[in-house]
Amino acid sequence: MNCSTLLSLVLMLVQLWPCSLSTQNCSTQNVDQSFTAVRRVKRSWVWEPFFVTEEQTSMVPVYVGQLKSDLDKQDGNLKYILTGEGAGSIFIIDENNGKIYVIEKLDREKKAFYTLRAQVINRTTQLPVEPESEFIIKVRDVNDHEPQFLDEPYVATVPEMSPEGTSVTQVTATDGDDPSYGNSARLLYSLIQGQPYFSVEPKTGVIRMASQMDRETKDQYLVIIQAKDMVGQAGAFSATATVTINLSDINDNPPKFQQRLYYMSISEEAPVGSTVGKVFAEDSDIGENAAMNYFLEGDSSDVFDIITNNETQEGIVLLKKRVDYESRRRYSIQAKVQNRYIDDRFLKEGPFEDKTIVKINVEDADEPPVFTLENYIMEIAEAAVSGSLVGVVTARDPDDDDCPVRYSIVHGMHLKRLFSINEYNGTIITTKPLDREIASWHNITVTATETRNPEKISEANVYIQVLDVNDHAPEFPKYYETFVCENAVSGQLIQSISAVDQDDSAEGHHFYFSLAQEAKNNSHFAVKDNKDNTAGIFTAKSGFRRQEQFYFYLPILILDNGTPPLTSTNTLTITVCDCDTEVNTFYCRYGAFMYAMGLSTEALVAVLACILILLVFFLAILAIRQQKKKSPFSEKMEEFRENIVRYDDEGGGEEDTEAFDISALRTRTIMRTHKPRKKVTTEIHSLYRQSLQVGPDSTIFRQFISEKLEEANTDPSAPPYDSLQSYAFEGTGSLAGSLSSLGSNMSDMDQSYDYLTDWGPPFKQLAGMYNSSRSMED
Repeated sequence: MNCSTLLSLVLMLVQLWPCSLSTQNCSTQNVDQSFTAVRRVKRSWVWEPFFVTEEQTSMVPVYVGQLKSDLDKQDGNLKYILTGEGAGSIFIIDENNGKIYVIEKLDREKKAFYTLRAQVINRTTQLPVEPESEFIIKVRDVNDHEPQFLDEPYVATVPEMSPEGTSVTQVTATDGDDPSYGNSARLLYSLIQGQPYFSVEPKTGVIRMASQMDRETKDQYLVIIQAKDMVGQAGAFSATATVTINLSDINDNPPKFQQRLYYMSISEEAPVGSTVGKVFAEDSDIGENAAMNYFLEGDSSDVFDIITNNETQEGIVLLKKRVDYESRRRYSIQAKVQNRYIDDRFLKEGPFEDKTIVKINVEDADEPPVFTLENYIMEIAEAAVSGSLVGVVTARDPDDDDCPVRYSIVHGMHLKRLFSINEYNGTIITTKPLDREIASWHNITVTATETRNPEKISEANVYIQVLDVNDHAPEFPKYYETFVCENAVSGQLIQSISAVDQDDSAEGHHFYFSLAQEAKNNSHFAVKDNKDNTAGIFTAKSGFRRQEQFYFYLPILILDNGTPPLTSTNTLTITVCDCDTEVNTFYCRYGAFMYAMGLSTEALVAVLACILILLVFFLAILAIRQQKKKSPFSEKMEEFRENIVRYDDEGGGEEDTEAFDISALRTRTIMRTHKPRKKVTTEIHSLYRQSLQVGPDSTIFRQFISEKLEEANTDPSAPPYDSLQSYAFEGTGSLAGSLSSLGSNMSDMDQSYDYLTDWGPPFKQLAGMYNSSRSMED
């Protein structure tokens, strides 16, 4: 046995020595810790963990364990040193023997272990005899925390009638103690409240159904679950949680009528769609499981109808067809109710529907008279005289007392002038003859009123057709313009004719055309009936002369197929034209017009010539008057005019050239360059130049401008803004005087008049005249 093994056995024996020989208190816990002895292998320290129980309370330090070197000969020459977490504050060591003590109360939940370092030094040399080693002191857990339900409150929902064992929800509690040591954190769940409907699994906390429950009996349950640590042993801590469990609805109940028999009533005056009454079926379910539909069964479903009020789940009985007290006074109908959504799981318990009987009484009311027909159609011939019978309308009081009624015609006074009705028996007669060609139908409204209650009135429409009588003879549909050439040959077609008839023929109109009796013996024309309601007019001879007869009036007899047939004579006017083969309609109309006026062609030409001469004379007078209105002076001979530009800017004085441009006041006549005359006297040339300089620099002109500006400034009607004014300035007389040669002290021979061409075109001709006269003299 080596030294290390021997040292370990010695330490174990020391730890197991009776407590009376030790200076420290002894406990079972300390005995357990004595097995954490020191081992030394190859001069290095290896330590097993030390344990200390949390929450230990004592007036003296609590022993944790001992560090001992195999070099320690217990002669006090070695010194034990403790460093690391809590060394000196929480843990202390006896430097002589290496025993470790805890001097503070520990909490595992705050810190579960501490890491410390141990070293042994020689007291004399202060040198380490063992290398520094690290060891751990673990805090051993005690049951000092209660379980907690962190997810409260718990609410769960489960369908009603769920089978036993159905999972409802799961509750979970937590414990702050160490789950890896002992039973402090091992929880056990139990049911405190909720039997016999629910159960809980002890280890998982899963709540399950313990029996089937009906929501209609009770729809909510409060279940109390308890969680205990220490696996439920004595002294364990516990906590409780409340779970609210709601039962959701399923369609497990059929609807049921509240009554087996319903009584209702409806007035015979009630309009279609009126509410007769309501039925109601109860359903213990809720939501869509209680939704239901109502139906009617039996023969009365064509008179009544039923609809479902989705909000109140009531069945509303409606009137589908008007009822009549005198015809039927009672109805018995069967109503059925059925769930809208059915759960097949519960069909075995019976159909989810119910039935009831609804008896409906019809109440009598004072009804208005009722006509035998809603619309009457009558006929009468248009040839009927006043007072003729048209037809009869009939109405009666539908009530039991059968009150008498009175008749009248409404809607239009003109109808009353054509028809009248007997107020007692409803006979309609005419009050004046009718004309189908004016109106073939007459629509009247007849009322029937109770004599006992005038407010009870009914109406009926009466349509009266006026039958046609052949009382209109056929006639031409329009005025025919018929022409024939003078050189027409016999048998030539000159016109096609037709006819119209205002009467209405049931079989269709058919007309027959022929010459009137008075024209058959001596006629130049013939009529051919085409048998299709048309006829052709043909020439019966060759050659016509306008000088002999300009118009021919041909009487044509037209016969219809009415009963009795009617005839009429229509005259066709035929005009003779001067043409070759084709008729010129315009020329023929012109000739007819002249013939009607009694004028010849020569006379008409003379009239037109006179009109033309008068027109020319009138235009000439207008031209002369317009010429007189024009100015006798040409544009070049007019006095010059200047445009005056007015500004509100006062400017900067005479030297201010930026205020406005004075060049705008100069005319082209002033601004042009002047060439002096050749061989002209100095006096005449000076006068000419002065006459041309009458302009903006002239005193007279400036005075004229000042006067016009003053007028504009003092004019109250002048516009309140800058404006452009135009004035005519006549200037003064010419300083050059007369151009006459009288008084001239010069000979024409010494003068040249070529300079006159520079004065413009008017003087160019004058210069030519002087030069030509001088040439002749030479």
